[in-house]
Amino acid sequence: MPRRNQGPRLRWLEKRQCYYIVWTENGRSRERSTGTKERAEAEIEFAGWLRERQRIGGPVDPSQVFITDILADYAAERGPKVKAGERIAYALAPLIEYWQGKAIADITRQSCENYSDWRERSAGTVRRELGTLRAAINHAVAERRIIHSIPVHLPDRPPSKDRWLKKYEAALLLRASLRSKRARLYLPLFIVIALHTGQRKEAILSLRWPQVDLAGGHIQWNPEGREQTKKRRPRARIPSKLLPHLRRARERGSDLGFVIHNDGRAIGDIKKSFASACHRAGLQGVSPHVLRHTRATWGMQAGAGVWELAGFLGMTPETLEKVYGHHHPDFQLSAAENY
Repeated sequence: MPRRNQGPRLRWLEKRQCYYIVWTENGRSRERSTGTKERAEAEIEFAGWLRERQRIGGPVDPSQVFITDILADYAAERGPKVKAGERIAYALAPLIEYWQGKAIADITRQSCENYSDWRERSAGTVRRELGTLRAAINHAVAERRIIHSIPVHLPDRPPSKDRWLKKYEAALLLRASLRSKRARLYLPLFIVIALHTGQRKEAILSLRWPQVDLAGGHIQWNPEGREQTKKRRPRARIPSKLLPHLRRARERGSDLGFVIHNDGRAIGDIKKSFASACHRAGLQGVSPHVLRHTRATWGMQAGAGVWELAGFLGMTPETLEKVYGHHHPDFQLSAAENY
C-alpha cells in the first residue's frame, strides 16, 4: 500500500545543516532549501512558500496551510468589514499562541478540548474564540484557499444567566453611583437610562442627542448610517419616568453631543466606575448587561405583552419568551389550573 501524502513539511537535513521544505508532487519527492538552520526562521520561510504556492496553484489541502495564516487573512480581510471586528482582534492573540506551527488539518475534537483546558477561561469565552477559528476556516474555503473545511468543536453553550436587580437593589446601585467622585456626573444617568430602556451598554454610550426626540417621545437607538445588526437597536418610546431625566440632561448637553459624556467627551467604557458602584452598594454578580436583564424581567413581571416588550428591547419574541418567560404572571397558568 502506498504511503499517505503528508503534504509539504519542514525537515532537518543533517548533512546540509539546514532546514528543507519537502513535499510530494505527481508521485515524486521534491525539496527546497529554506536557507537557514534556525527553526523559527525556517517556519517563516515555509509559511511564505505555502502562501505563494496557494496563490498560484489554487485551493490546497488543509494539511498544507497553517492555522495562523488563515487567522491573519480572516482578520485582515473581514475584520474591518464586520461589526464584530474588535471581538475578532481579541480572539486572535490566544488562538495564534496556541495553534502556532499547526496546520488546519491538525484541528480535531481532542485538540479543541485541549485548547479549552489550556485557555482556562469560561465556556462562553472559549466558544467565542473557537467560533472565530471556525469563521476563519469557512472564509478560507469561500475564498478557495483550501479545498474543504475542517470541523471546529465548540464547548457547550453556557446556560443563560438569571441575575437581575430587585427594586431595592437598583436603588442601592443608583445611590452608590451618586457617591462616585469621578463618575457621578454620568454614571447615574447611564444606570437610569439602562434600567428604563433595557438597551445594551454600547448603544447607550454611543447615543447622541439627534437620536433623541424629546417632543415626540422616542429614541432612535440605531443612528442614521449605521447598519442594523443581529443585536438590533430599535426605535422605542421614551418611558414617562425617564423623560424628566433626559430633559435635565439635555440642558447640560450640546445639540450633536453624546447623551452620556464627561465634560462633552464621550465615555469609552464605564466598566470600572460601574464595578466600583456595585462594590459600594454591596452587589455581587452585577455587570452593566444585568440592567438589560433587569428591564426585561421587570417588564415580564408586570405582565407586558411579549410582542410589544420584545420590540421595545430590540430582541425577538422567541428570545424574550425563552429567557424571561418564567417571570410572566401567566407563565404556565393554563397548564397549572386547567385539569
